[in-house]
Order: sequence, then structure tokens, then C-alpha cells
Amino acid sequence: MTSVAHKVPGAPTFTIVESTIEDIHAAFKAGRLTARELVQMYLDRIAAYDQQGPAINAVISINQDALTEADRLDAAFKKEGFVGPLHGIPILLKDQADLKGLPTTLGSILFKDYRPDQDCFVAARLKAAGAIFLGKTTLGELGGGDTHGSLFGSTRNVYDPERTAGGSSGGSGAAVSANFCAVAIGQEGFSSIRRPAIWNGVAGMRPTVGLVSRGGVYGGWPTTNGSLGPMARTVADLARLLDGMVAYDPDDPVTACGIGKTAGSYSAALDKEALRGARIGILREPMGYGSEAESEDFQKVTAVFDRAVADLRRSGAEIVDPIVIPDLRELLATRVASGKDNDAMFELYFAGGKTPFATRAAAKASPLFEKVTKSAHRRWSESPSAEKELAYQRARDTLMINLHKVMADHRLDAIVHKAVEHQPTLIRDGVNPPFVDQKGAPHINTFLIYVPSVVVPAGFTSDNLPAGITFLGRPYSDARMIQLAYSYEQATRHRRAPPTTP
Repeated sequence: MTSVAHKVPGAPTFTIVESTIEDIHAAFKAGRLTARELVQMYLDRIAAYDQQGPAINAVISINQDALTEADRLDAAFKKEGFVGPLHGIPILLKDQADLKGLPTTLGSILFKDYRPDQDCFVAARLKAAGAIFLGKTTLGELGGGDTHGSLFGSTRNVYDPERTAGGSSGGSGAAVSANFCAVAIGQEGFSSIRRPAIWNGVAGMRPTVGLVSRGGVYGGWPTTNGSLGPMARTVADLARLLDGMVAYDPDDPVTACGIGKTAGSYSAALDKEALRGARIGILREPMGYGSEAESEDFQKVTAVFDRAVADLRRSGAEIVDPIVIPDLRELLATRVASGKDNDAMFELYFAGGKTPFATRAAAKASPLFEKVTKSAHRRWSESPSAEKELAYQRARDTLMINLHKVMADHRLDAIVHKAVEHQPTLIRDGVNPPFVDQKGAPHINTFLIYVPSVVVPAGFTSDNLPAGITFLGRPYSDARMIQLAYSYEQATRHRRAPPTTP
């Protein structure tokens, strides 16, 4: 018989919906819950709602060893207590990062059989902290765009299944909102954590690059704009998950930039009163990808944003409204991806693995490449000139200086802007002409690379679709942005569980 933690006879049933890490650990301690029971409850919800019922389609693979791992942790708890700060916490991981025993498909028919032989750096750290990986989530094919892929179809928004979950971490955003897991992990190189987080009504964060390793993650070194990041129903859980993710990894050179700049803990200093006296600059200039500022859809999000600004003021923040960052849109428009760096990243990520393609060129030459989504096909077909790459690098330096100067001139603790400038796109408009993708997504943080962004729900539009705000800070001010986001969340409590997955 499997050894498990002591279970109190007749103890009340644990409520899984909207449960936090603190709730779960309290139930473990009280004998009201075991890790096995918890994992089974999440697996049952996935079975009921992911491919059946509303068919959210957020989970691309299930870890068949999850219950076995739960049994091991229950036995350890019975003997010695928690093995770490994330003991027994079920996590789902974007299928862009490696998890031993499961394929890393990038949501694409090109890589459906690719199986790495070890965990990515972050997964290994979280397992050591006691986390249990339930499986992998869907994503924008090949790691970008809204969450459509040749391998799985489209992931549905949990508040309106006719709409996209966003992307590219749409599976993670939808899964954590639908209570398929306690917390989830996404990856962002453009707006891939923040947009699906808000469009699915949860908190999300793309940390300053250099805090979290991309070892064993597609989209890592030598590219520098992407990072894994936490997604959670509460900012407190987001911070606790980030605590387990931050570390130096010699196999990801960019993490050397984080040495001496990390907080001892991102969850220990949470403060409900953090907004009181904080100086917040309100950035109103439209800057989202493909945004249409005159549209009714844009204005519906603006109405939510205006209420959020008023909430910030009521919470004691000193508001500077508006602020203007010189040449913002002109500088953002120079953004390009380095084809050379992406080619090198591809080869480094797949080095030694049993992939059918040794290079990106080989993958693009495959007949299967014609089956990938329009978004993925377009991104992989781009080949910017050296002149455009240089213009982007210069623009990035200029915008970083402009950002710092505005913050200094106004003595700002943070800048707040809309998390996304439009409501979620209809799936039919994303997979058919006009192929709408990433609409309304601000990307100033990933343009600059070394600045953090935290998004938190700010309420619902008149269409009952979630909208949110972003806290944007100076490089490595991650802990402060989390504090401010937590304070706003606690003052407003806008998170609402989706009706599609009761």
C-alpha cells in the first residue's frame, strides 16, 4: 500500500476552485488533503473541461508520472514534513520548455515527436522545491502569436470560447484561470505572458531578463528578449512561483546579468499598502500591436483602464496623468528579430537531441512547414537586413534612456499602462482572413529587454471580457512591481472565476 500523509477521518472536502498555494499547504498540514488527492482533482477538471464541455483545449500533454510523484511527496511529508516551499503544488508548463518524459512540441506538427532527455533548468529547480508537473500547455505555434497550432488546433478563451486565449502562452493562461493547476509557467519574448494572462483574467509576469534561466527552453541563448515567467490567479502565488525560478545558470549566459540584482524573496515583502505614497505615471499613448484607437473595442478597454486609474488614486498612489515618453511609437516600430541569432538559438537548443531538423533552414524546407499556422510561417520567413537590426539596437538604447528620464523627471516608482489595448480576438478571425494576431499587445518591456512587467486584472468590459493593467519598472525592479501589483489586486479584487469551468 502506498504510504501517504495522515488523513483526518471525516475532514471536510477540500475546495479546489480558486485555491492558493497557502490554502493547499494549510490543508496538507491539517490533514484535510494529500498531494495525490490534489493531483487527481486537477486531472479530473482537465478531463471534464479541456477536451469535453467547453473544450478549452489548453493542455497538450499529461505527465503520466504525476500521481506517482504525489505519492512520493505524501510519503516524505508523513516522515519529515514539506520537502520545499512548493511541496505538492501542481504546475502546468508551456510546451516550449523541456520536461523529462514528455515531448516538447512547440505546438507544431514539425516537432510532435521531439523528446528531450532532461528537465529544463527551471523545471529541475521547481521539482527540487516540491512542485509536481501535471503536464504541458498549448502555445502559439513555434513559440509566438495567438494560441493556434498545427498539432492541436486553437485554445479557447475561458470567458468566451469563441475567442482566442491570446498567446503565445495561451494554454498556460487559460489553464490556470480554469483551475486546471495551482499555478502555471509561460514564456514571453513579445507579449506572450502578459496578454494571455489578462485575456484569461489572471496575473502574469515577464521578469527582467537575466533573473530566470532559459536553459532547456526554445527561445533562449543567444537571443535575449525572451524569459520564462509565472502566471497565477493571485499575485502572491505569482511571487511564490517566481521565488523558485530565479537563479544563475552557467548554461544561460544572460543570467550572469542578474547576479547581485535579485531579491532574496519576491514573496516575503508583499505589502497591501505598497501603493500608498507611490508615484505612478499613467502612459495613455496607444502603442499596442495593430491597435485601432478609434474603434469601439479599444474604447471599451479604455473605460476599464480609466476606472483602474481612479482605483490607484483611491489606494493612496500619487498619480501623474498622463506621462509622455518621447518618440515612443516611432522607436517601437523599428523592432525586428535577428535571423542570425534565431538560427543559432535553434541549433543550440536542439544540439544532441533526436530532432528531425538540425537547423531552422532544414525545418523550413520540410513539406510539413506548409502546414504550420500563418503567424508562424510569417515569423519564420522574416529576414531583416543588417541595417534594420542596427536601427533596432540604436532605438532600444534611445528608448531606454527616454524611459529612465521620464521616470526620473517625474520621480516615478512605476509606469502603468493598459495590459492589452483590445478585447480578445474571435478565433475565426485568427485562423481565417484577415488572420488577426496579437492585436492590441503592448511590447515596450520586451523591446527594451531589461525591464520587468507585471499584469493584474482590472475588471471587465461591457462585453464581460477581462481587461487589466501593467506595472512597468526600471531594470531589475521586479520586487517593487510585484509589490505594487499586489497592493492594487488586494484593493480591488477583480479576479472572477470563469463561468465556463465551474
